[in-house]
Amino acid sequence: MEENDVVTCLAALAQPMRLQVFRALVVAGPDGLTPGALVEALDVPAATLSFHLKELTRSGLISQERDGRSLIYRAAFEQMDGLLTYLTYNCCEGKACAVAQPKSAARKPR
Repeated sequence: MEENDVVTCLAALAQPMRLQVFRALVVAGPDGLTPGALVEALDVPAATLSFHLKELTRSGLISQERDGRSLIYRAAFEQMDGLLTYLTYNCCEGKACAVAQPKSAARKPR
């Protein structure tokens, strides 16, 4: 995955409603969901949902397929995997790493 693609994906997910839509589609799995099902599940106006679906589709994180008169949206798991692989690999230049907790954040024994 190229850096520009990573930025586009992260920008698409950096909005609460789009993140909720993406999560709903991940949970739905390969069957996907129709816009009507998403409107109902997320309690969002159809016009608002349409805008967010367009942004997620543009990023490649979701796909759209026509099934008769219905549109089916699905999470693009390969794109998601590519994003996670990029972030994981480039986090510490491919080396195992862990971020140390500051001493003030450490739990105190009871």
